[in-house]
Amino acid sequence: MPPGDFRAYLFDCDGTIVDSMPVHHLAWRAALDEWGCDLPEDLFYAWGGRPVADIVVDLNARHGLAMPVDVVARRREDAYQTFLPQLTAVPGVLAHIERAHRRVPFAVVSGSTRESVTASLSALDLLDRFDVLVCAEDYARAKPDPECYLLAARLLDVPPEQCLVFEDTDLGVAAATAAGMASVRVPPPWQR
Repeated sequence: MPPGDFRAYLFDCDGTIVDSMPVHHLAWRAALDEWGCDLPEDLFYAWGGRPVADIVVDLNARHGLAMPVDVVARRREDAYQTFLPQLTAVPGVLAHIERAHRRVPFAVVSGSTRESVTASLSALDLLDRFDVLVCAEDYARAKPDPECYLLAARLLDVPPEQCLVFEDTDLGVAAATAAGMASVRVPPPWQR
């Protein structure tokens, strides 16, 4: 934890609060199967934090395909919903949430849809811990742009420099830094 007296904690969701990245990879594989498109696990993790539409566009370019972004996105979301029972929380982050809950306000700041974030947090009985949810449809520019974190700070009515961000991706840490916020890097599952 960085030094400082922070008045709000802002958490990324996937890979930070919820150990959902393996489940998201399964959902991607299910969604892409119709087109015979492969998204290797190493590439999936390297692209962590990128918007779904950008991933589909890049996969189309890599594989010479014309997968419709909206269809793939819907199928990926539907597949993810079927895998919800497999979700677990990231233990160290969960312990921190439980210790700090009600001492300072919390926000989730995610590149995932509100549908996905709400389902993930509900599956783990954590949704009620968060005062604010900022999800993909709430802002125009994805991480590493600071827009999503600045929006969360504004909704919590806490100055950005008094917010502490918990993130698992380089894009998320860059967004927090660009917003003028300190951050804690949550290691990937294989380093925990």
